[in-house]
Amino acid sequence: MQRLISSIASRLVIAVPYLWLLIFFLIPFVIVFKISLSEVAMAIPPYSPVFELAGGLQGLKDNISQLSWDNYIWLIEDPLYYKAYISSVLIAAVSTLLTLIVGYPIAYGMARAPATIRPTLLMLVILPFWTSFLIRVYAWIGILKPEGLLNQFLMWAHVIDTPLNILNTNTAVFIGIVYSYLPFLVLPIYSALEKMDYSLVEAAEDLGCPPILAFWKITFRLSMPGVIAGCFLVFIPAVGEFVIPDLLGGSQTLMIGKTLWNEFFSNRDWPVSSAVAVVLLLLLVVPIVLFQRAEARAQESEK
Repeated sequence: MQRLISSIASRLVIAVPYLWLLIFFLIPFVIVFKISLSEVAMAIPPYSPVFELAGGLQGLKDNISQLSWDNYIWLIEDPLYYKAYISSVLIAAVSTLLTLIVGYPIAYGMARAPATIRPTLLMLVILPFWTSFLIRVYAWIGILKPEGLLNQFLMWAHVIDTPLNILNTNTAVFIGIVYSYLPFLVLPIYSALEKMDYSLVEAAEDLGCPPILAFWKITFRLSMPGVIAGCFLVFIPAVGEFVIPDLLGGSQTLMIGKTLWNEFFSNRDWPVSSAVAVVLLLLLVVPIVLFQRAEARAQESEK
């Protein structure tokens, strides 16, 4: 009896994450994909539905035969969309690289700090989450605008004579993304570095390895799982970011999040916006799945 109960309990523990993904990922994805195959219409909601079950099995077959892929063809033909995808990927990649450059020294310093002050440093990294994300982005407007705090300080220090034009540029978008997603990169790297055995670095230095080379070959390589996890946590949401490019970017800042918002709320073209969302999701999920499979194969080959 106890074995039966433990077996049922273990299966329930495994089933809960799959049930969560089914309810909050797969079903919404199917709904969005269904809308993307529809045609826009002057109605509420503003599209002609497909897969109507009222006509029975024959009606369902007729609907399947009449499905239209015009919305996806439109994404390929209109340069606005594929340029938005490319621009979003490039901005997210550059932002992720900048976040890594800024975040890795912070995580390394936290991991090498005395154990008594590590909780305080960890709290300081998490502290920005106590404030609304929108308020933090709005605060950067007050800092970066021509009469903002940054320009006033630089002019007071006689570093510049005229205010810098930072707001409404891609530079402001990079600053906003790096600042907003920095904790998502610092925490995984800190977790990996904290568990590392630093006697390996000391042994390498005792054998004549220069400190920089020892850091690159031992410390950085052992922290790679944290680096990869942190880069994914920054890159994935940055690709579809809307708030930061809308508030800090200018009219020339082209990202797929802004394009999706305009199609959905301004143009009220739900089928096209759903197609944009489906392509964006596939653009992010497929490389991650392929990477995870490659990592699993590499681990199996090492064994």
